[in-house]
Amino acid sequence: MAENEIYLERLVNEAALKAYLERELGDARSVSVRYHDEGHSNETLFIEWGDRELVMRRPPAGETADTAHDVLREYRVISALDGTDVPVPTPVLGCDDASVIGGEFYLMDRLEGDVIRDHEPERFAKPEQRRRISETLIDTLAEIHTIDPEAVGLGDLGRPEGYTERQIERWGKQFDWAYETTKSEREVPYIEEIDEWLEANAPEKYDHTLVHGDYKLDNVMYAPRTPPEINAVLDWEMGTLGDPSADLGWMLCYWDTDPLIDELMPTFLGRPGYLSRDELLDRYERQSGLEFTNRRFYVGLGLYMLIAVCEMFYARYLNGNSNDDLYPKMGSLVPEISQRAKEVIDGERDI
Repeated sequence: MAENEIYLERLVNEAALKAYLERELGDARSVSVRYHDEGHSNETLFIEWGDRELVMRRPPAGETADTAHDVLREYRVISALDGTDVPVPTPVLGCDDASVIGGEFYLMDRLEGDVIRDHEPERFAKPEQRRRISETLIDTLAEIHTIDPEAVGLGDLGRPEGYTERQIERWGKQFDWAYETTKSEREVPYIEEIDEWLEANAPEKYDHTLVHGDYKLDNVMYAPRTPPEINAVLDWEMGTLGDPSADLGWMLCYWDTDPLIDELMPTFLGRPGYLSRDELLDRYERQSGLEFTNRRFYVGLGLYMLIAVCEMFYARYLNGNSNDDLYPKMGSLVPEISQRAKEVIDGERDI
């Protein structure tokens, strides 16, 4: 049996899923489940339910850090945003009964398009199309940050007061959770210094908006046509109410002509047409009416979050809870991310 098939059996009991979907969606002449191995956090599975094509999102197999894989939060957010100017997939149903397949999950309709990570679609490989990719990415983030949460039923999604300070604490705990497993393999340098610097330099005041929590180029889908147009913002598991500048800092960690992790970050952003970081931020401020300050802090925070995320990847690999080829590489990559974060907070790297 292929490795993906073995892992798929850990993710879903197909007979139990079929019985559940028959109760919720009605009978289907044919059913198939296929594992999608391109993501690196929550698991994605493609389900053909008769003539209908669906996407399932569920947490990874095995133990996970607390709150790190909240798929039902994701389902709530896309349900609230469905029909607004923020493009999202159409939600179908959410299931909080872990006994059905071994974990909570939700289903959404499958969309056609491109998620851009490791290469440009050929139809976008021109300066004018690259510029439009950049513009639509930042314009959509501005749209997220200017939507009225109360108006769409998300007014109680989170506690914006203290959001940024809690991010430092939360991701520190996520790192600690993973490091209990990984510390016997190697050390991660500067982690305490980075944590202390962030705590000492956290802004006292910031805007309160809906935030995505993981906004970057490969968490949006571009429709299968030109000019580039986003037809879905994906991966809302960390969506909440908080500090919009945290979304920007995270996005800038990935929008880099010198990427840290080729498998996670686009390697082509230096090509003619893509907006620079400064151009993105200028456009964001014009589109949103919000101001982005404390750039060194927010990029430093983004890298600190990335350290924690990637250390959790490494822990999942060491615990045997993933078949992702990227995860074992985190043994050497996480210390490199930590080194870059130290350079950012020390003002030794242009951001």
